[in-house]
Amino acid sequence: MANTAQARKRARQAVKLNAHNSSQRSTLRTAIKAVRKAIESGDKASATLVFQTSMSVIDRIADKRIIHKNKAARHKSRLSAAIKALA
Repeated sequence: MANTAQARKRARQAVKLNAHNSSQRSTLRTAIKAVRKAIESGDKASATLVFQTSMSVIDRIADKRIIHKNKAARHKSRLSAAIKALA
């Protein structure tokens, strides 16, 4: 348990920050799943549309440093490749 006032405050802040970051990661995962679901449906046009919206979500979360920029790039690349393979 935290012994100083500063340590108690940092513990409170850590809980709040963790909840926020968890929410952001959940948003990211939902966006990725939406693209995968659109790809599985086989409709390239709708998959491309969903991918465009999801790309902004992925970039926004990477900009906030919740995930690493390379991980964001990897997700975007793999989803893009899967959409291109639908042809």
